[in-house]
Formats: sequence, structure tokens, C-alpha cells
Amino acid sequence: MVLFIGLLSLIACKPSVSEENIETKAENDTIENISVVKEPEIKEILPEDIVFEKALLYDQYTLEDKYPYKDTVRVFQWGKMRKELAKIENAQQKPTAWGVVRNRKNVNGESPLVKKYSRNAYKNISDSLGTERYQSVPLYLLTDTITPEIYATDGTLFRFIGYNNDSSLVHVAHVYGDGEWFIPKKYVKPIEMQTFKRIAVVDRTNQNIATLEKDSTSTKWLIRSQNPATTGAHNPPYQKETPLGIFVVQEKKPKMQFLVDGTSRIAGYTPWASRFTNGGYIHGVPVNLPRTAIIEWSATLGSIPRSHMCVRNASSHAKFVYDWAPVDKSLVIVIE
Repeated sequence: MVLFIGLLSLIACKPSVSEENIETKAENDTIENISVVKEPEIKEILPEDIVFEKALLYDQYTLEDKYPYKDTVRVFQWGKMRKELAKIENAQQKPTAWGVVRNRKNVNGESPLVKKYSRNAYKNISDSLGTERYQSVPLYLLTDTITPEIYATDGTLFRFIGYNNDSSLVHVAHVYGDGEWFIPKKYVKPIEMQTFKRIAVVDRTNQNIATLEKDSTSTKWLIRSQNPATTGAHNPPYQKETPLGIFVVQEKKPKMQFLVDGTSRIAGYTPWASRFTNGGYIHGVPVNLPRTAIIEWSATLGSIPRSHMCVRNASSHAKFVYDWAPVDKSLVIVIE
């Protein structure tokens, strides 16, 4: 929040002319001779305006736009990607301060109960959209700041608008979903004004991943890789689906240790892990103890969901993403 307040202070305190010049201008100007400068209209960017160009930086295990899988055909859903990229492009046409919601392992406090909730297959409380309470943050309607309406998953990207009257709540706009919301300040981390230029798109339906980099032109995106991936499985009580949404890359670990299900015992590690939500990482092939050497490839990549929320890749591709996508400056979009 210091960033947002600092930005507002700079705008408010920055002098443009001397006090003497201000007084002179006030004497000479009248309502009749002050010209109105109309701000240029911003044209909405449509999905069909987004252009892709293949310019691979990582060229191993590359999949075609359409490719066979068993007795079917799988694809890269460029149309859906255009829709999500258009949302981001439109959100950042004006200088925008961003916010990412953070509550990994409820580090900022358990979210209060929403108006309508239920127990899911994992016996966890979730809202009317299926978002779990654990590791999420509360979203309040602008007209009701007493009881939250729904939850937002850790790592979700929002556009900063302002604050409520006593500055206890942050006013944000959802980028992936719809609407404007209030969120308690403790759950929101500000991100500097910037244009997001590096985005990984994960497809739960087709079990693949594409990395995209914004070109110098406003609506052109370069395809840097297109590879098989394996997402999270819906398999209670331990394996969970990779959540849908637009997330910020929040942290990186060269080796991310994982546990034997239901215990506190270390089972092994995954290499080159980039976390974007809750316990969800883009990472390489898991290495189970007692083995310690990195495994490059698994025959299950690109097959069916098998992971525990994470997005499994060939280890060299996970390393590419790890090096290519800076923390707080890169996004992960999950579609289906």
C-alpha cells in the first residue's frame, strides 16, 4: 500500500508552475477563454486484434497447433488465449497500478465466511463458485462490506482503483473475472506500474502450455514455446485441480520439496519451480527419493491430470520458464 499512497502523494505535491505564475494565470483566465482539452479515446482491443507469431526461444518437445493424442486430436486454444490477452491488454492501456492477493497457507489470516458456502469433495469450505476458503481472500461487494460475497485464490491479479472512505479496504477490479470489489488491505500486495510482457498459458483440457511474450507492437504476441504439460487432478483427499484464472508469478525455488501424502515426511523434490497460486507451481519432472539427479522427461507429460495442483513440464522447459519469467512481472493464465 505504501506504493499506492506514495504515487498519490507525488501526484498531489509535484509543482508545475511557481505560486506567482499560478496567481497571474488565475487573474487572466476566465471561463470563456479556458479551452477544454479532450482526452483521446482509448479503443477497446478485441480478441481478434491479438496476433500471434511463432518465434521460439525453447524448441524441445515442441507440439504443433493440432496434434494427435490417442484416438483424438488435441490443440492449442489460440482463440481462448486471445480472449484472455485482450482482457489484459485493455486493463493496461492506461497507466495502472496492480495488486496481487496473497494468503498462502493463510499467512495473512483465515478469510471470513462468505454469504453462501458449502463443503466440497475435500471437506473444505468453498464459495458458490467452488473457490475454497483456505489460502484465499474475501471479496466484498461495494454495497456490502460486512459479509464477503466470494473468495479469490491466492496469486490472483487485480487492477488497483483506490480505497474505501477510511482506507481499510482496497478497491480493485477483477481482470480474469467480472466486477469491482473491496478487499481488506492485509491481503493485497501492490505491484509497480508496468506492462505485463511475459505470460504462460496452461490448458487444462488439452494438457499443454504455451509461453507468450509481448512484441513492441501493441497487440502482437510472440510464441516462445508450446509444450506438453500435466495439470492437477481432481482426486480427493490430496490431489487438486489447477485453478482457473490469471495469476502473478510470486516466487521461485530451484528445488521445491514435496511430502508423502498425508505426512510431514519429504518424498522428493521438483526442479525449477515457479509458484503462481497457493501450492501451485510450474515445475519439472518430480524426483522421488532416494534418487537425487534431475529427471528430464516423463512419458505421462501431456496425457491426463496427475499432479497436486501444479503444472508439470519437461525439466528443461521448467528451467526455461524459471529463467524467462521474472517474479511480480510475469503472469500465468489457466484456461480449459
